[in-house]
Amino acid sequence: MKLTSAQIERTLRHFDAQAIPESHPLLPRLNELFGDHTFFVDSNGLSIMEVMTEPVDEGTEVAGGVHAVRVVNVADWSDETHSGLAVHEPEPTDTIVELELKH
Repeated sequence: MKLTSAQIERTLRHFDAQAIPESHPLLPRLNELFGDHTFFVDSNGLSIMEVMTEPVDEGTEVAGGVHAVRVVNVADWSDETHSGLAVHEPEPTDTIVELELKH
């Protein structure tokens, strides 16, 4: 999913990462590989956000256009210097952020 700048800021309060800017030369290739997303890099590699289809906790409801998104890792660092990425099947993490989704 593509995030707004406000959503990116909120995400980064809960997720120690760096958003890849829209002007980054690798963005077209990342979009080709993974779809139209906001991409984040952290100590684990490359991640995207996916809207959760089920409540975080049993019996909780998300109201007023606020939805939970989960950080999903799509590539790990291939070396200790963090200069290359190894793509793998998407791996959902335990990191969840509540975001207001624009309509």
